[in-house]
Amino acid sequence: MSKIAFVLPGQGSQTVGMCKDLYDNYTCARKVFEAADEALGFSISDMCFNGPEDQLRLTFNTQPAILTASVACAEVLKENGLSCEVAAGHSLGEYSALVLAGALDFADAVRIVRKRGQFMQEAVPVGEGSMAAVLGLESDKIIDICRTVEAECGEAVQAVNFNCPGQVVIAGSVGAVDKALAALKEAGAKRAVLLPVSAPFHSTLMQPASKRLAEVFETITFHDAKIPVVANVTATEVTKGEEIKESLIRQAAMPVLWETSVNHMIAGGVDTFVEVGPGKVLSGFTKKIAKGMAALNVEDEASLEKTLAYFKEVR
Repeated sequence: MSKIAFVLPGQGSQTVGMCKDLYDNYTCARKVFEAADEALGFSISDMCFNGPEDQLRLTFNTQPAILTASVACAEVLKENGLSCEVAAGHSLGEYSALVLAGALDFADAVRIVRKRGQFMQEAVPVGEGSMAAVLGLESDKIIDICRTVEAECGEAVQAVNFNCPGQVVIAGSVGAVDKALAALKEAGAKRAVLLPVSAPFHSTLMQPASKRLAEVFETITFHDAKIPVVANVTATEVTKGEEIKESLIRQAAMPVLWETSVNHMIAGGVDTFVEVGPGKVLSGFTKKIAKGMAALNVEDEASLEKTLAYFKEVR
């Protein structure tokens, strides 16, 4: 039986003006943004719609902004009668997926990811960590080279995002990442590009952030999920509140197994992926992981109409 998966984007998908037309035309979207403003005590809505871009790019602003935009898009889809059988989110997007699944209350989630962004940034001072995308080299080779460099220089560098065939992101200290990139290029990587981020997300250097999140989670109620959510750290489905909490604690300092997560959903009967939230990054990954698989997105009225028209035609 064919299934629909909603996939939720992570950091880097934000743009000034995101979801403004949905906010203007759908009361359900407006309510999500208003709830985020109330939960945070300032207008994340204004930052999403008007910037400035340099403020929106700050990790502790980006994370609640993308989560809010993604949940608003999901509410619009729900109002139009489209739901999913399973959900997954890339890094930050996992929190959006858990809100959709009823495992996290939205107000709690938006406050958590604000703190998550703060904890991640404070774990490694700006300028001391970096990330880079490595293209065109096998995952096993990347893992081995990072381990060798880490052992040689005594500084952290690891493969942290396994996004799709031919694209793996590494993260660690600036010096170790630079050495790893040189070794990866020598080993045959087609490209190795430093990413414009301010911290080495999902590396072991994020363990202080994981510990601080664990303390915050003690004050949060995690519900059992109404639909399965595929966790980043295991690429398997989680539904129980306690296992969801433990998975999120580990997630901040562990790799995102996105390619494996998508393949797991396909093996479970998913044949249509809808990226819910700003950007088309995950849709691009889906097309590389499973050529021919339906990959749609909803981030504004135009993409919403296109997606709804697709389902009207095929179902």
